[in-house]
Amino acid sequence: MLELLSSGLVSLWLEMAGVEIKPSDALEALAGQVNPGLVLASDPNPTGVNTVQKYLQELIKSKLVAQNLAESQGIWLQSGPILMANYQGTTPLPAASLTKIATSLVALKTWRAEHQFETLIGTTGTVVNGVLQGDLVIAGGGDPMFVWEEAIALGNTLNKLGIKQVKGNLLITGNFAMNFQRHPLLAGQMVKQALNHKTWTRPANYIYSIMPKGTPKPEVVITGTIKFAPQPPQQTLLVRHKSLPLHQIIKEMNVYSNNEIAQMLAESVGGAGVVQTTAAYLARVPESEIQLINGSGLGTENRISPRAACAMLMALQQQASVHELNLADLFPVSGFDHRGTLNRRHMPVGTVMKTGTLNNVSALAGVVPTRDRGLVWFAILNRGPYVSNYRIEQDKLLQSLVKELDVVAAIPTAITPHSPTNSLPELGATSRNEILFGG
Repeated sequence: MLELLSSGLVSLWLEMAGVEIKPSDALEALAGQVNPGLVLASDPNPTGVNTVQKYLQELIKSKLVAQNLAESQGIWLQSGPILMANYQGTTPLPAASLTKIATSLVALKTWRAEHQFETLIGTTGTVVNGVLQGDLVIAGGGDPMFVWEEAIALGNTLNKLGIKQVKGNLLITGNFAMNFQRHPLLAGQMVKQALNHKTWTRPANYIYSIMPKGTPKPEVVITGTIKFAPQPPQQTLLVRHKSLPLHQIIKEMNVYSNNEIAQMLAESVGGAGVVQTTAAYLARVPESEIQLINGSGLGTENRISPRAACAMLMALQQQASVHELNLADLFPVSGFDHRGTLNRRHMPVGTVMKTGTLNNVSALAGVVPTRDRGLVWFAILNRGPYVSNYRIEQDKLLQSLVKELDVVAAIPTAITPHSPTNSLPELGATSRNEILFGG
């Protein structure tokens, strides 16, 4: 069965790339494994190589890199199993937020796409005439997108339960963050504020203004202080709050390149070491080509080879298909998403991509549709002080490549998002708050 699957996958790749090879040779090359980043042949068409050579020459000509510093750059272009261009493609280079590709891959492999993180809300007391005679307990379950909208919706749910006031303290326990703030006391302070609209400041008022019209304003007054509880106390559960589905969380993380979401996801799967090892295994690349110290990409110690970046994206496409999704449901898409890191970029329409930026690092990886070569997977890693210039040149490289290989008549279904253009996740939905009290 595995041989038939492998043979079919390779045959499909080769058919798209226009390369003739016997199925037995393909199986031998696969060595019994379906390899997302498998390369079986170099491209006889010089377009990829020529485009990359011109790109590198322009970097040197414009003095964006010195002749002897060209080794700080890395590029990989691949269509199916066909290697189109390679410049230091197997050398791990500072990858910045391309690290989030690895975090996305391991998170999607660890949980299902519709997985929801649970935050439990309970009390150590009883409710008498709208007053909770005890502490309000919030036990975090790793939700990285518990933000103003979610807390406002929680306050409305507590009001629905008849709770208007908490005589005791607000206890924070477990893995909880609010507005990407993971310090429990600071996160708790924001929750306390969100639950009572009379204490709202400008940020909360702005968020409320963009929530659906008719959304009630919660009023849950907490008279006690905010405390952290290492262990959850004996309590009565009131509400089970469920997060956005994982695939939406991953998409938001990648659209805005949010470091805190990435860190929380990475820690939830076991840390940077687990992300590194698992991502390398799933992408079928040597672990030496993925070197991570965290899940976000903060720090030049996070190093990924251009080849590994492409292989991880292919593996993600493979993982997403299991859940009837594709890469465009997890990353920003040019022409579809008009926010986040796509702002002010000029990439061909239909490009699914992930950016990476540090003070001296600019990276870009993704997949772009072409007429002559189908889907072209790419990774471009630059190191040097001219970050804004590197971005411009990266976009030009992709534009030149698509011009040479011709523009597709329509974006392939394989990389078309399932959600409408520029759609936003439904934050603050009370339907994700399950009332447990009295159930």
